[in-house]
Amino acid sequence: MSKALSNRINSLPVSQTLAMAAKARELKEQGKDIISLSLGEPDFNTPDFIKDAAIEAINQNYNSYTPVDGYGELKEAICTKFKRDNNLDYQPNQIVVSTGAKQSIANVAQVLLNPGDEVLLPAPYWVSYSAIAMLCEAKFIEIPSSIDNDFKITPQQLEEAITPKTKMVFFNSPNNPSGSIYSEEEYRALAAVLEKYPHIYILSDEIYEHINYGVKPFSFAAIESMYDRTITVNGLAKAFAMTGWRIGYIGAPDWIAKACTKMQGQITSGTNCIAQRAAITAVLASPDKVQYMVDEFRSRRDIVLDLLGKIEGFKLNIPEGAFYIFPDVSAFFGKTIKGKEIKDANDFSMLLLEEANVATVTGDAFGAPECIRMSYAASELQLREAIKRIKEVLS
Repeated sequence: MSKALSNRINSLPVSQTLAMAAKARELKEQGKDIISLSLGEPDFNTPDFIKDAAIEAINQNYNSYTPVDGYGELKEAICTKFKRDNNLDYQPNQIVVSTGAKQSIANVAQVLLNPGDEVLLPAPYWVSYSAIAMLCEAKFIEIPSSIDNDFKITPQQLEEAITPKTKMVFFNSPNNPSGSIYSEEEYRALAAVLEKYPHIYILSDEIYEHINYGVKPFSFAAIESMYDRTITVNGLAKAFAMTGWRIGYIGAPDWIAKACTKMQGQITSGTNCIAQRAAITAVLASPDKVQYMVDEFRSRRDIVLDLLGKIEGFKLNIPEGAFYIFPDVSAFFGKTIKGKEIKDANDFSMLLLEEANVATVTGDAFGAPECIRMSYAASELQLREAIKRIKEVLS
């Protein structure tokens, strides 16, 4: 029956983060004590003030279809948030609320990309960027980086990657999977290149903006020459521990926002009504209200860096945001450990799962085949135990 499936779905890769999470769940069901460091999901509960807003919405009988692009009150609140946190001036007609930032990104790609267009992906990049480009029948072009330059690309690399077919470039800061943050100066240098190519649009994924450790992220659309060509993507999943609430949104030129609304109207229509009402309270709240999570993530980051730094072969940088460690593990390639030959990061990640019962994600999925991604959105106890197991296997 698989022969009846479309070429589109047959050519689409499975999300490696979700695949590893599924494998970890499968092994847990078999009775294995798996510690999962594979998913980017905070282990905190949604803050009570947001839950209270959802309960109030239920009691007020919010239960009907919502406007395709989101409640007007929520879009107003998002405009307030953009001005407060990012110094970006958006109007409600430039905002589209979607079922998670992933749908926001997919909407933008679908309305801007044609078959044969090229999308530049500074690597490492979030796993779904390339798949979303593929669904649009566009071609994705990786711009490589390494741990030696903090996983950031240079203006020269960007310039060299641009062709007449380049239509979009995706930026993500703080970055998943590396945790790196582009400074305002670095973004302005990249913008200076893009100013020469007015046909290129920029998607700026800022979902991790509030999870930073002293280095405040800068919004690409805050560069005046880039404002009319940039789509700013954000959401509530990471900073507010609301992954299952599925609220993402964009700020964009009004003609792009209108097109995304048209696209969404034929696929999912409006986002969940209760989640939207709770989101109003969340986006209007001061980021200080979730600082306790950020402080805890920073503590965990420091613990993981300290413990991994004591294992020979792990090459580390210091991520300034998000909640991932992205070590270069190429020192293990070509070795045989526990009877298993380690040819690449895929083999290394499977070794950790099968021998240490620790789930990670291969960097190959993120365009960085020499690395693995480890999420520290888990308890300190789990993190210490996971690294203890890894050390025992590798020793």
